[in-house]
Amino acid sequence: MIKSERKLGIIFFPAYDWAISPTHPERQERLLYTQDQLVEEGLFDVEGITEYKPDLATIVDVERIHFCFPDTPHILTESHLVSAGGAIKAARLVMEKKEDRAFALVRPPGHHAMKVVHGARGFCNVNIEAIMCEYIREHYGPKRIAIVDTDCHHGDGSQDIYWHDPNTLYISIHQDGRTLYPGSGFINELGGPNAIGRTINIPLPPETSDEGFLYALEKVIMPILKDFKPDLVINSAGQDNHYTDPITNMKFSAQGYARLNEVLNPDIAVLEGGYSIQGALPYVNLGIALAMAGVNYSCVREPDFDRNAVKQEASVTQYIKKTAAEILDAYAHLSSHATRGLPGNYAVRKKGVYYDTDGIRENQVESVMVCDECAGVLKIETLSTVNPLCLGVEIPVGACTRCRREGLRILDEGRKKGKYEHIQFINRVDREYARY
Repeated sequence: MIKSERKLGIIFFPAYDWAISPTHPERQERLLYTQDQLVEEGLFDVEGITEYKPDLATIVDVERIHFCFPDTPHILTESHLVSAGGAIKAARLVMEKKEDRAFALVRPPGHHAMKVVHGARGFCNVNIEAIMCEYIREHYGPKRIAIVDTDCHHGDGSQDIYWHDPNTLYISIHQDGRTLYPGSGFINELGGPNAIGRTINIPLPPETSDEGFLYALEKVIMPILKDFKPDLVINSAGQDNHYTDPITNMKFSAQGYARLNEVLNPDIAVLEGGYSIQGALPYVNLGIALAMAGVNYSCVREPDFDRNAVKQEASVTQYIKKTAAEILDAYAHLSSHATRGLPGNYAVRKKGVYYDTDGIRENQVESVMVCDECAGVLKIETLSTVNPLCLGVEIPVGACTRCRREGLRILDEGRKKGKYEHIQFINRVDREYARY
């Protein structure tokens, strides 16, 4: 019997019933083909690889990180709580040392769900990685966490949630936003005033193959991770960079994905996108699982794999090398690439958000206090085509005395004004999660 080098827990639940429609790329068969392949290849016969079922996330788990309007039950189903619960299960297995690594093969996905949620965008309602990360911090203490998002689409939701958090490093490697939804994720997006350099984007050109992805991994991602020194590394494991994916334009292979996870060596992987249901997902997930467990994955091949067909053009290689150099330069000279403002003042962003899955339009005014001691108290005023003016106030994890006091003041002022239809309050210091 084959024995794994590292104990791996795989969270899998074949009864995920969430689908946008029976013919939509996001449908039930996405996991069923993967389940068949993993069983057929004998993955669960490997000593040290164990299958688990998910926990069920709670409304509090969601409201620990999201402002949901008009309220949380309106924007999700039980399937979303099962999916987020699967990610939480993965975290518990690793944090409680029952497994060395964990891979949550869950649906529906989450990385396009932003801090504020009025509905679904990019097939995502709530951000399952963020829910998992904040569950870890709530139950296992402060952690420096790195999220490496390998989905072909920029994880604009995860970036938005952690834009102001100095203790979370968010790295997204994705197809250039000028060529693909959601049209963001550029090099100059480096994080908010209290977390400059904690957001790193690596936009790659269409037709990037294994060579380009692994170059960016080794030359950009790994050095920045080494500098950040995370307690945990999370792979937001999108698989739509595959050469057979029907909605993207990349040339990554199952072998490439496996090698990426071998080098990255994440503590936890959480499934994100990937829509080549038969041609890619079963082989990619098998390769990722074997790499995470430390088992030889050299035999994993797609039936139609042709190395010459997915070879990277020399022009693409040169473009990626130039992009990598620009990213490293920006990271080395952050003060010249971003302005911070004076502590005690507010930095303000105005955002227009389109929920493409649900057809909702939203306007936001986000204000964060510039602070030398914490992530800064956060205030968001939000108005959408389905909800009148609402207010979200967050006192962050590890908030200083000033930011905690200011958060309570903003909440009190908002309640007295009477102009907000809904108010949601997140107080991570006192573990208070309330609605008014």
